[in-house]
Amino acid sequence: MNDALTTFLDHTRTTWGPLASRLAADVRAELARLMLTPSDEPWLQELLHDLPPSRELHRDPTHGFLLLAHSETTGLYRPPHDHGRGWVVYALQQGEMEISTYARVEDAKGVRLVKRDTSLLRPGEARVYLPGDIHDTRCLHGPSLLFRFTERDLKREDLVEHRVTRYVERDGVWTVGPA
Repeated sequence: MNDALTTFLDHTRTTWGPLASRLAADVRAELARLMLTPSDEPWLQELLHDLPPSRELHRDPTHGFLLLAHSETTGLYRPPHDHGRGWVVYALQQGEMEISTYARVEDAKGVRLVKRDTSLLRPGEARVYLPGDIHDTRCLHGPSLLFRFTERDLKREDLVEHRVTRYVERDGVWTVGPA
């Protein structure tokens, strides 16, 4: 008998392909379903006990997607950023996260972000962020256990290929951070 994590990975491998609406929706739905896993499954029980700041749960050798788990404490804030060419799905197993999205505006004064909206991510929910989507996260109630599905290695995308854009606040305005 397969556990929920194995079932998720098997399903994702089977349906994998180029980014399309159906694939993004399918991964989102399957990851939301994974968040409903009973806490007595050994892999989840271990995560809930350890609450690691970051743990790689799977790196697919054929398709390149990753599944990571992150524990965050109340108040932890991750400033606006994108994921370069990658798309991600955030899903919450426990806690509560606030996620704001932004539009990037460029004019004669430079680059600035305009906040689109702010929403809550609650246990059992999952959200898709496509290439170029800019967002921030804040843990409202922790410890949270957040799962992040990425279609590629975002550390490589950020640190090697320098395709991730991070933003900083200057005089009350979010703008492009240091290169």
